[in-house]
Amino acid sequence: MAGGRERRERTQRPWSVYRANTFELSSEMIGLALAGNSQDPDEPVLEFSVACTELATPALERKPNSFVAVSCTTPPQAFWTKHAQTEVIEGTSNPMFLSSIAFFQDCNINPQTQVKLAVYDVKDRSQGTMYMLGSALFAVKELLQEKSHRLELELRSAENQRVGKVTVTAWQMEDRADHRMSVRSLPESINGRTVLPVDESLTESMGVRIKYASLCKDSLLRSVFGGTMSRMYRFPTTDGKHLRVLEQMAESVLSLNIPRQFVKLLLEEDAARVCELEELGELSPCWENLRQQIVSQYQSITLAYQETLSDLSNYRGPSFKASNLKADKKLEFMPTNLHVQRMRVQDELGFEHTYDVITIGAPAAHCQGFKSGGLRKLIQKFEEAKKHIYEEGCSALSSSQSIVYIPQDIIRAKEIIAHINTLKTQVNYYAERLSRAAKDRSASGLERTLAILTDKTHQLVTVCDCKLLASAIQALNAARPEYIASKASPTTEPEQVVLRNDQDTLLAKWSGRNSRSSLHVDWHEEEWEKVWVNVDKSLECIIQRVDKLLQKERRPSSSSLDCTQHDLQGGSSKKGEEKRRAFWINPGSLSQDSLSSEPPPPSSSLPPYSSSSPALSSSARPPSPEQENYGSPSAEEAYPGEWSEALYPLLTTLTECVAMMTDKAKKSMVFLLMQDSAPTIAMDVSLQYRRDVVFCQTLTALICGFIIKLRNCLRDNGFLRQLYTIGLLAQFESLLSTYGEELAMLEDMSIGVMDLRNVTFKVTQATGSSAPDMLPIITGNRDGFNVRIPLPGSMFDALPREIQSGMLLRVQPVHFNVGINEQQTLAEKFGDTSLQEIINVESLSRLNSYYEQFKEVLPEDCLPRSRSQTCLPELLRFLGQNVNARKNKNVDILWQAAEICRRLNGVRFTSCKSAKDRTAMSVTLEQCLILQHEHGMAPQVFTQALDCMRSVGTREGVIQKNLSGLLPVRDLRLDPSLMYSLPLLALSPNLLVVWIFLSVAYFLAKVRCS
Repeated sequence: MAGGRERRERTQRPWSVYRANTFELSSEMIGLALAGNSQDPDEPVLEFSVACTELATPALERKPNSFVAVSCTTPPQAFWTKHAQTEVIEGTSNPMFLSSIAFFQDCNINPQTQVKLAVYDVKDRSQGTMYMLGSALFAVKELLQEKSHRLELELRSAENQRVGKVTVTAWQMEDRADHRMSVRSLPESINGRTVLPVDESLTESMGVRIKYASLCKDSLLRSVFGGTMSRMYRFPTTDGKHLRVLEQMAESVLSLNIPRQFVKLLLEEDAARVCELEELGELSPCWENLRQQIVSQYQSITLAYQETLSDLSNYRGPSFKASNLKADKKLEFMPTNLHVQRMRVQDELGFEHTYDVITIGAPAAHCQGFKSGGLRKLIQKFEEAKKHIYEEGCSALSSSQSIVYIPQDIIRAKEIIAHINTLKTQVNYYAERLSRAAKDRSASGLERTLAILTDKTHQLVTVCDCKLLASAIQALNAARPEYIASKASPTTEPEQVVLRNDQDTLLAKWSGRNSRSSLHVDWHEEEWEKVWVNVDKSLECIIQRVDKLLQKERRPSSSSLDCTQHDLQGGSSKKGEEKRRAFWINPGSLSQDSLSSEPPPPSSSLPPYSSSSPALSSSARPPSPEQENYGSPSAEEAYPGEWSEALYPLLTTLTECVAMMTDKAKKSMVFLLMQDSAPTIAMDVSLQYRRDVVFCQTLTALICGFIIKLRNCLRDNGFLRQLYTIGLLAQFESLLSTYGEELAMLEDMSIGVMDLRNVTFKVTQATGSSAPDMLPIITGNRDGFNVRIPLPGSMFDALPREIQSGMLLRVQPVHFNVGINEQQTLAEKFGDTSLQEIINVESLSRLNSYYEQFKEVLPEDCLPRSRSQTCLPELLRFLGQNVNARKNKNVDILWQAAEICRRLNGVRFTSCKSAKDRTAMSVTLEQCLILQHEHGMAPQVFTQALDCMRSVGTREGVIQKNLSGLLPVRDLRLDPSLMYSLPLLALSPNLLVVWIFLSVAYFLAKVRCS
């Protein structure tokens, strides 16, 4: 039985894990070897390396600069398809190529597939001129049936002359650890390469314990990423073995999905702002004109968002935005060249290590231009304008009665609105839950829910009981037309009386046209106090009623003595409570009933509140505890056992009082914000639009990074604990210069990265297994966005309880920039690099703060292991020294920040202007540094490995994707250098003809090259 199990497991293994045995492989076994690995979809079905010897060139004094292009064809296909090519190795007749040729499952090769190896000699690498030295053919079956899995083929030129040899070596793995042989005991082979030994039992246990997340096959990653490109390499190590490296790059469907959701949320938020302004009610003419100006600005920006949303919905192009579309108005919310770059390393023990980097063109508002600077400069100008208006308002305050709010008041007003919206929803929710608990007669549920309801209601009352709200309510009432009219002409309103219970004595103070102005401020303060006091009183009624219900439930035989004692005790506190009670009545409607000592029974509902009658009438105010005890039987006696009947009127009163209070508070805060934003509304809206564009691009990249990091570390308990304890570290690396337009791009990007502090994540269980069910969902507004990440059930079950319960996961973004191009040289000599220094210093401070938080609450074993001898505190110290060193083009900042990020379980992001050339240089250099420092790659092949990844790696695919298809219109323009000679050419017809001919030739060559 054990033998049967071994055979069954062996049939599921790909060709890459078969050892070179001495028997001939049957056709069935060869077909099985090419079927692929179901457990690891990224495992190639066939991988071989290529080396050439004795290459001959026509010019004997020059050695060739060669590379091998690999094409294949599978019968009955009658044409060749280019599959891959190696890197270029210069100045040798015996090149050994580091990049291996891999055929993956989607290649659909079979034993009859023919492979063609064409060797080229590159004469001029800068111009791309080359010619083919020779070629060779072999069938896949021939390579697999060779005992050593190695073929030596002759290279034949087009004239059928021998020009050298090419050796093909298939890569495979040992079955058992006891079959391992050292490099010294192996026969001499190409590149000194040997098979990678892997213990089969170790492989089986690792397969169960770690489920590798494939970009191509994993259900979650496949729904987010697509268009995966793969490259394989074999790099020698310092101990004579080899590293097996899989490099992958994929684009993301979120490049389009997230901007659609984001713009829709902005539309809803701005539409809600317009509704809030319109719900302020009737205002005096001057305030009405101001409101209409603000509304028109919001409506114009809303139209722009609607147009953008329509363009994004109708877009049918690829799921990434090419660099030539950076300034496209229709796609300005999409990030440029957003890709995930992955390097998967298998060491000599067979362990897998995965390194991911998100690459993105610098988030910036290219469509809006950079003549006025970026976001940092624009925000500074906006704040200066606000400060100037504030100073003017303060100087004019002594000569007018207008109210000027300081910047802290504006921040506080926004916080009050947010708290009111949240707490109102929570109070209504727990009031409904309390009603359900009463209906179910659940004593424990009643007590538990009442405690939460009491806490939320007290929080809401505390928020509303502030001087800022009282002054804002006064300002809003002063902006009403009736208030303006009352100051301009005698009032025609009927007189009112203020009734106040003071020391158990009814005192009346009449107010009419003579006392209205002097008492106006006091009136509105008293009016607002009554509104939130009514909420407190309503809650007290509910608490006492629940206490009675629970008391009667526990002691059903209790007499009315308890009730009488409670009434006597309540009477002693009545005097103090009545001091806070005040309400308005109309003398014309004053009746004996309303002034009698016995108030009317509590009503189950309150009359609708309006601005014309701003205070509660005596019949509409919530019942006091004393009123519930006198004049009518208790609810328990009237409705024995019906808890919901007893609580429903009180809960209705509470929710209506809360609605009245929050509505009045929110309107006053909206009016306050309207006063603040009115003088600079045009600048504010324009600045906010630019900030939205930049933030959307940055947010899309962050979501991609969070998803892939969460999926890779799904079974890393240390990372998950760190995630829900102190949040996710997101480290952005940019290579922008501080000169010209890139300086403004850096300003945009720095603000976009810092705005990510307002983003939280929440992991949920997906409702289905299809790809749309696992796409992230964004909620919230500009004050804070939440991203819900749906996971399949099996993945969700692997998460800790804290994350499963819906805990919000925070983000700590940091941003380091070092310019590396020639424009940065100009900036360092003639310009200003202060912005780069400020960004790096700020990010260093936040990075240190994050590590201090980690040390306080988490153990060191939560972090990944590293072969580096430098500890994290030392790395942070070195980074601080480099940040403060003011050294030109100090790329050590980027390397050290990247290593610290990896050591702290962070997510890496790399950017340049378009995420092409400079980004490719940074990513490939980082990959080679990781291979050398963490996996022992031989130092002598570092430069060759770097050149290999840059020339034939996946980053070359970004260049191809950006240049594919039709040429952009701007690429068809003449070279500016040719335009300088136009005045001179006009003097001579012959020269003009020559110039036209050369220009046409230049244009055709450019089109052909592209």
